[in-house]
Amino acid sequence: MQWSNFVLLAALAGSSHALIRFQCSQLVTQRLDPLVSPGQIPSPHVHQIVGGNSFNATMDYAKDMPGESSCTTCQMSDDFSNYWTAILYFRARNGTYKRVHQLANSGFEGSAGGGMTVYYMQDPLYDTAQKSKVQAFQPGFRMFIGDVQAHSLADAARFRQLTFTCLDTMASRDHESLAFPNRVCAAGIMASLRFPTCWDGKNLDSPDHMSHMAYPETGTFESAGPCPATHPVRTSQVMFEVIWDTKPFNDKSIWPEDGSQPFIWSFGDRTGYANHADYVFGWKDDSLQKILDTSCYVNCNTAKTQSIADMNKCSQNVVVEEDIDGWLTELPGGHKVM
Repeated sequence: MQWSNFVLLAALAGSSHALIRFQCSQLVTQRLDPLVSPGQIPSPHVHQIVGGNSFNATMDYAKDMPGESSCTTCQMSDDFSNYWTAILYFRARNGTYKRVHQLANSGFEGSAGGGMTVYYMQDPLYDTAQKSKVQAFQPGFRMFIGDVQAHSLADAARFRQLTFTCLDTMASRDHESLAFPNRVCAAGIMASLRFPTCWDGKNLDSPDHMSHMAYPETGTFESAGPCPATHPVRTSQVMFEVIWDTKPFNDKSIWPEDGSQPFIWSFGDRTGYANHADYVFGWKDDSLQKILDTSCYVNCNTAKTQSIADMNKCSQNVVVEEDIDGWLTELPGGHKVM
């Protein structure tokens, strides 16, 4: 799928100065994945999904997500995008599995199902000026980050910013790792998923859902490295923060006897290196670009928002009926631990 050249010109000439951070409550948790496994019911592994309630198993490029959604679980009430990740399981010493639920981020307590925190930023999080020029995504745009087959540090190093933080408190943000933490995390484990920021200016998707996007040619997003000539359009960086409530499993007497960390992605990865995320753009009209063109940091007065109570009213019925919450003898879909 392609977008017209005038967007490329606008991207190179535009101006934007915003960073936004907002919470999205849980929409649904089930085995659907319209990006990697479109039309497949059920998809191979379980995901937790947030955003507009027009989410389905196909998510056609021509789908009018704002028009077909009657609500969104996101605080930004013009955002009918969908954001999703795999879910986490605890593997007990006896070999059974229990779903790890999510926690809302600090300041967003009460968000149904924990959900996730979403960022759109032009420059690093710590840069309050946010002066870089960026282009909002276009209808039909989607992208994926990560590799479900990654099982080593070398595999994970291909993706620069898919990390975990062992939360000693909810304020902990230091010592990120590419692998699951190997110790008890008193307040939980936070997964941070940061998408690339250079678009080719033409394609709304690509066969691997990644090649139409790229990292800076030199340096990093944080150092404002330039985009490569093949991907000249600088976009805002989309980032998810998902906090997994591992506290109920902090008793090491129920961990594996060899003392290894006990958490497993829903597709069987026990290393954490296969951390990944999906995104389908669905903001109403040009609402995202208007926000990005406004000088603001975190809280933008031009953005339309809704309360956590209203976010929580939005949900979706499960399509794939199966037990994902009880003590399970195998992971949903029959995945083996790798």
